[in-house]
Amino acid sequence: MGEAPSRETLHHPEDFAAWLDGRFPTIDGTVTSRDLIDAKALRAAVARVATAVSRGAAPLADDIDVINLFAATPDIPPALAGGNRQPGRTRARPGQALSAMAREAIELFSPEFRERIRECAADDCNLVFFDGSRSNNRRWCSMQRCGNRAKVRAHRARAS
Repeated sequence: MGEAPSRETLHHPEDFAAWLDGRFPTIDGTVTSRDLIDAKALRAAVARVATAVSRGAAPLADDIDVINLFAATPDIPPALAGGNRQPGRTRARPGQALSAMAREAIELFSPEFRERIRECAADDCNLVFFDGSRSNNRRWCSMQRCGNRAKVRAHRARAS
């Protein structure tokens, strides 16, 4: 997470539909231009809040309002498999998926998890990540990418 325009993959509603389909198997494949705009607005607000939290700063009230607004809409209800009847709508709408994501963001930004939101320590990376390690001391967004490059640079510096 973080501001990375070069990594943008959501250019058209179809891109967002494909992204949703890979994460929410019960999603209705119908995505509008408005859904795409909403998704980008929520993503940007979450990214700015994550960056602020990782730096120990207070998030902007407007970003918190955006996340709260999306979280306040009905999300995808849980359903126990194996029954004979399906209550309500069987396919979730994109807005419900955004609501579920906003609620997850609220949980991640709660005081319980706040200290685990970090910026990548690599000089050439601006991503923010959640440190889920047991020891809570992860430094890089990805050991395979940024961590490996940092260790290679350190090794080369020691070898020369």
